Amino acid sequence: VLKNDSLCVEHIGSTSVMGLGAKPILDIMAGVQHLAEVDMFIEPLKSIGYEFVPHKEFPERRFFRKGQWRAGTHHLHIYRFGSEQWKDQLSFRDYLRSHPDVRKQYQQLKMSLAEKHPADIVGYTKAKAPFILNVMESAKGG
Repeated sequence: VLKNDSLCVEHIGSTSVMGLGAKPILDIMAGVQHLAEVDMFIEPLKSIGYEFVPHKEFPERRFFRKGQWRAGTHHLHIYRFGSEQWKDQLSFRDYLRSHPDVRKQYQQLKMSLAEKHPADIVGYTKAKAPFILNVMESAKGG
């Protein structure tokens, strides 16, 4: 559907890190030259079951979900290729892949937060944010 308009496609999210527990959702990241191009993907992606979900709090990302809310199977995150947000996603994934101790800490945090927020995905996600930001900072050498 994205054809030649996407410059690169990457597997991200917890399912992209061997040994890390994950919800059964496949996170895919596509990089495009310009985010304005994404509007032309909305209908073709809809035809194969993806729904465009605007997020005002993430203006540098276009997000599509396949499947029902909280029961979906795929998330498609589209960023400008090479942008800071693009690089952050890859840095986080690659850092977890290459640092088993940090991966284990993240796994333990996720399990703890899943127990604490069993029906609150927003709370769960917000509670993970400080850890994720610290990992991204470490990945940048900070």
